[in-house]
Amino acid sequence: MDAIVKSFAKSVMTADRPSQAEAEDAVRTLLRWIGENPDREGLLDTPQRVAKAYREMFSGYERDPADELGRTFEEVAGFDDMVIERDVYFHSHCEHHMVPIIGKAHIGYLPDGRVVGLSKLARVVDIFAQRLQTQEAMTAQIASTIQDILNPRGVAVIVEAEHMCMAMRGIRKQGATTLTSTFTGIFKDSPDEQARFFTLLRAGARA
Repeated sequence: MDAIVKSFAKSVMTADRPSQAEAEDAVRTLLRWIGENPDREGLLDTPQRVAKAYREMFSGYERDPADELGRTFEEVAGFDDMVIERDVYFHSHCEHHMVPIIGKAHIGYLPDGRVVGLSKLARVVDIFAQRLQTQEAMTAQIASTIQDILNPRGVAVIVEAEHMCMAMRGIRKQGATTLTSTFTGIFKDSPDEQARFFTLLRAGARA
């Protein structure tokens, strides 16, 4: 059922997607709206460049994070302790103003018989980051995806980021960062495991 829903949602998104030409026309409209002349030399190729850049920056809509976590390894020499990947840097965009969110994610999980390649965790972060986001939603999406697909004993995700919607406009507070966290399984139920996760993160930061 989930596969059918995902396939249907993707087909609807593809059917409703404007053409490249329509996207470029929309950029020209915005250029005129801000007071620019899209026909001047420096802006002639800007609509095409913007459309291409958007296709790259928002490629997360075309990728399924479950695909990245599908291959796991059980031959881990009996290892069953915490796995942590810290400082996974990302660029995302705020869904309210479509301006950048720049930050890093820290991910930990307690395996239950199988582990996943470390690059796969970073790719899950990238997939969700390359969509319009709120930091709170992105943090929960990363944690729930890892929990649902790998079924570990618990997942811990911390995201810290600077939001350009605060730095470039509105209150204009450069350097202010937002910290969000989501815990599942044993990390949610055991304060000791949460504390150990934070301790290992700090130890890695000092190394």
